[in-house]
Amino acid sequence: MLLNCGQPLPLLRHTDVPPRVIENFILTGYRFPNYSLRDCLLSAFRPTNETGNFWTHFLPVFVFFYHFVEVFHWEGAPHGDDPFFYPLWNYFIGVFCLLMASSLAHLLNSMSIVVREVCFFVDYGTISAYTVGSSLAYYYYIHPRAGLWEPQPPNGSSADLKHETATSSYAMPDFGVFFDALYIPSACAVAIVCVLSCCNTRQRWRYYRYVIRTLVFLLPFFFSSTPIFYRLLTKSPYSASSSSLASSSTMAVFFYRHCFWLLLSAVVNISKVPERFAPGRFDIWGHSHQWFHCFTFLSILDELHMIKAEVKAILLSPSLLLPPGGSPRLPGPTVASTYGVMLLLQTTIISVIVWFSWKANCIHGPQRDQLVKDHMTKHSKCH
Repeated sequence: MLLNCGQPLPLLRHTDVPPRVIENFILTGYRFPNYSLRDCLLSAFRPTNETGNFWTHFLPVFVFFYHFVEVFHWEGAPHGDDPFFYPLWNYFIGVFCLLMASSLAHLLNSMSIVVREVCFFVDYGTISAYTVGSSLAYYYYIHPRAGLWEPQPPNGSSADLKHETATSSYAMPDFGVFFDALYIPSACAVAIVCVLSCCNTRQRWRYYRYVIRTLVFLLPFFFSSTPIFYRLLTKSPYSASSSSLASSSTMAVFFYRHCFWLLLSAVVNISKVPERFAPGRFDIWGHSHQWFHCFTFLSILDELHMIKAEVKAILLSPSLLLPPGGSPRLPGPTVASTYGVMLLLQTTIISVIVWFSWKANCIHGPQRDQLVKDHMTKHSKCH
């Protein structure tokens, strides 16, 4: 442990820390990668180049929870443990883990180079899990009738049936097969590819790491959002006279805002604006990663509002899930189809993280003692 004589450990310049720790255009405010757990926790309350990164994802946890629990107080909403809410709880788990893992990764990554690597492996894993949590919510709420055949017309007229099939937005067998059998498994596969790719950028492809990480996570966005694209390109399942239509009509606005914040976050994360134009000036507050955190949370918040709008629309038209006279091909959510999917995914992601963590320890572990020795020789006196 570094000698600090009861005083806060000194912050360092980019020339005094290992190259692995240096961030582009950030010149000061670095913590040396041998902090104790106590030192890391205390560093949340002193200005370092990671302080803003911690708070911009830690405080949003409480904002998200405040907006999330509103659903359970709506009139006509089932109890919070009802199967109807299983997908929503999985979405909450995904967002909560993402925000907490991100904030703690930035707070604890100065314990050692190996811990730093593990922290961000976990961060990438939770981002992937969040995308699947979103997919589950989209599957059951945004487009709840995907894959359902329309009921037979009361008079049994084949001509009427043919007309209904041609004009209905929900009588498309090809899309039905995709949503029924491929959507959730493919979302999980894409999430695993993403975490593998992002973890690899910490051991290979270092020069293009920001571009790769940003582009890699655009893939699950486009894939997970297919139910939304389908809804936007087809007619609403709600009749013009239904009370559900007013709630559902706000979905598009929230989705476009969700996309805008995601695009903005991608731009600042790749461009490294504003610190690129004034290296050293935004070392503590206002650098691009803090803006990246703010914009990604705003995108999540609009995504939550979008999901809530569709949840309310369904609650106002409960027959939409199981239309009378039809043969439902989209069953309601179950423990296996929601929590079971997330558990299987998380187990796979943890296995990936363990593998990359072992490799990181093999690469950086031998350097740990030498780094501490060199640093203590250079800073042997208390300041």
